[in-house]
Amino acid sequence: MALNLDGKKVVVEEVAKYAVKAHSAIAAEYRGLTVTELTELRKKARETGVYLRVVKNTLARRAIAGTEFECMQEKLVGPLLIAFSMEDPGCAARLISEFSKGHDKLIAKVVAIGGQAFDGAELGRLARLPTRDQGISLLMSVMKAPVEKLARTLAEIRDQKQAA
Repeated sequence: MALNLDGKKVVVEEVAKYAVKAHSAIAAEYRGLTVTELTELRKKARETGVYLRVVKNTLARRAIAGTEFECMQEKLVGPLLIAFSMEDPGCAARLISEFSKGHDKLIAKVVAIGGQAFDGAELGRLARLPTRDQGISLLMSVMKAPVEKLARTLAEIRDQKQAA
């Protein structure tokens, strides 16, 4: 069903609202997926904090104009869905990557992060980024290591003095 002008404005405003707040974006070709498969993908997207929308390319170009995802505009060709990572930079990439393993019809075409657009082949690199909790955990382990080493060294010196 074709949208009238007011409907198109609403779609552009909605997508633009999410594009401004998103950490990264993925445009993927969904040609050949069934309605059931797309519904399953949308359900997983809601569960993982990903905004997923099938949008006409001209409306998507207008929605991302003026955002850091403007770099994707020239590569939006064909039937695409756009996934915006709302929680951490890799959540949309993980969603598309995992879903495409079981559904070979879903093909990532453009990956955008930090104002730069990359080919869909870079999806794996973005999907391997740690989540926020994993990043904090890694940072804390790096910060804790020198303190633990100092404590072990001081304990060793104390043990050597007590043994002598």
